[in-house]
Amino acid sequence: MTGKLEGKVAVITGGASGIGLASARLFLEEGARVAIVGRSRSTLEGAAAELNAGDRLALLVGDVGDEETVAAHAVKVERTFGGFDVLLASAGWSTGTSVPDTSLERWNAVLSTNLTGSFLWARESVMSMRRRGGGSIIFVGSQLAYSGGKANAAYLATKGALDSLCRTMAVDHAPENIRVNLLVPGAIDTPLLRRAFSRNPDPLAAEQKSIGRHPLGRLGLPEEQAKAVLFLASDDSSFTTGSRLVADGGWMAG
Repeated sequence: MTGKLEGKVAVITGGASGIGLASARLFLEEGARVAIVGRSRSTLEGAAAELNAGDRLALLVGDVGDEETVAAHAVKVERTFGGFDVLLASAGWSTGTSVPDTSLERWNAVLSTNLTGSFLWARESVMSMRRRGGGSIIFVGSQLAYSGGKANAAYLATKGALDSLCRTMAVDHAPENIRVNLLVPGAIDTPLLRRAFSRNPDPLAAEQKSIGRHPLGRLGLPEEQAKAVLFLASDDSSFTTGSRLVADGGWMAG
């Protein structure tokens, strides 16, 4: 049986862990060639060893918020795979502070990874996808951008901005057969979430409180989010653009 992404090329930022890594694994299973982006070479190499995909996997080491780095990475993907059809912008960072406690340096660091990095890669994606006759761009939002959350101002601001960026890009690029959608996870058991729990004086209590916010009564799994990403990346969602795919365990409903 042909995979849902057979013949496709995908770039995944934040691809060495969490939702990004789970999506890379599923994309490879579905026939795609994949480039994963991350800051740490050792972490990327660890992910590559786990994925064991040979020349169907490329590693891109660097900062997603740096314009020259992103441009160079896009050229590498073009040379290695001939372009790309899917972007999953899942690189993310948070500081866990309210506005008065957030330094400008911390604010800029979160915006650079979450928002500027998504913008820079989306811009490169549009140029590549135009040449390939279309494609799918997937941003990763957060349920907290809608429900609100304490002491995470910069993170929530970026996730709200990605919602708006998604919708305007969807309108701009629909005539080019480039679809742009937003995945809205709940609390997903990833290294980013574990770091957030660890900032609390009682990490276990913080985890239990988060679990209690989900009517399904548990944290989400990266693999569950990857299946939602696959829908948005594949032709199964060919009439879906400018949309939010909410996979939050019922958080916002509850």
